[in-house]
Amino acid sequence: MSEADPVPLAALQHWTYCPRQCGLIHLDQAFEDNIHTARGQAVHHLVDTPGYEMKAGVKVERALPLWSDRLGLIGKADLVEFHPDGTVFPVEFKHGAKRQKIHDDIQLAAQALCLEDMLGRPVPRGAIYHASSHRRREVAITPALRERVMETAAAIRAMLDLGKLPPPVNDARCRECSLKDICQPEALSEKVRLARLAAGLYAVDDPEIS
Repeated sequence: MSEADPVPLAALQHWTYCPRQCGLIHLDQAFEDNIHTARGQAVHHLVDTPGYEMKAGVKVERALPLWSDRLGLIGKADLVEFHPDGTVFPVEFKHGAKRQKIHDDIQLAAQALCLEDMLGRPVPRGAIYHASSHRRREVAITPALRERVMETAAAIRAMLDLGKLPPPVNDARCRECSLKDICQPEALSEKVRLARLAAGLYAVDDPEIS
């Protein structure tokens, strides 16, 4: 990946959930569907077609292209509301019930930062729309969240430049991951464990022994 190549906004959500998942998708171009990805795709069909409509004086844009040359990010917003008072309010659609997930919040914050750079106006808040509960969860785009966006984008760019997959996590996240069969976290974690055990067995404790 060259310095000029932008990081996809979706990669920030993938990395924050699991760096190895991000690498498999954005470095190795690997992807598999499961029930969770299928539900997510079904939800996004509601906002996948570009266009806009007016609702009570609010212009609602769907599938709006986003980018930031300053941050090296590119992607699209599921939905952006443009209010008469000048407020810009991005909304990210997710399947599942209403609950806070940091990887969703970081993706939304990245959209807000792109909108700020594109429009030259502040975007202090956005929302995650949770399809299963049909409810919005408002998210403040705080300084800490903005910093997480920049740190995450830099980590992804470094991973892509290096061209090396992060190690497997082999924890509760793996059960819901559609890439589990490709990743093989249990086998790889056991291989790492055995390698470390072997290194310990053959380590030289006495510096005078060669």
